[in-house]
Amino acid sequence: MDAVRVALLREVLAGTEWLGATRRFAGVLRGSVVSHGGGLLLVGTPAYEPWHLAAHLADEAAWSGTPELAPTLVRHAARPSDPAHLAVGPGRIEAARRGETLLVVAPEEPAAPLLERVHDARRAGVTVLSLSGTSGELAGMAHESLAVPEGAELDLDTVQHLVSAAAGENPVPGAPRGRRRFRDRLARLAESLTAPPPAPW
Repeated sequence: MDAVRVALLREVLAGTEWLGATRRFAGVLRGSVVSHGGGLLLVGTPAYEPWHLAAHLADEAAWSGTPELAPTLVRHAARPSDPAHLAVGPGRIEAARRGETLLVVAPEEPAAPLLERVHDARRAGVTVLSLSGTSGELAGMAHESLAVPEGAELDLDTVQHLVSAAAGENPVPGAPRGRRRFRDRLARLAESLTAPPPAPW
């Protein structure tokens, strides 16, 4: 989902609880990674890997000048032969320490092995955040959680788009306010879409 679609979605959602909820969650996410500086780990479940959220957070990290937002994607089926950015397995959660942030994205309540790793990470001082379809044990152990129950107005994928966009907009000291940066990006996108085609070779 590009900046134009996010802006249109926000107009549709004006007056609902989702805009405030996603912005609050994004603020906690950004505040955690920026203030602690230990890095962001992003993990899903064996059946659901949050590829798109990883990509959008990496984009927002670049656009907002906030490298701390770029996540390390932890994959349950990672193999040593995978490219480096895809080869990080669940053992990375066990190695996480104070100052790091762990964002868990799960449409359903994760199975016991992941919950145990998340619990151990929290005990080690890791800040735990959860985006999930339930308000179960995972949400209970998270420092901040955002539940997207089945049948809600939005699905989990759409909420992830809103969270990642909002995480890149929050103001940082000495930088222009996030809303202005977002409008600048939107204007650049509109210019590129309406620009005449390049001259033929």
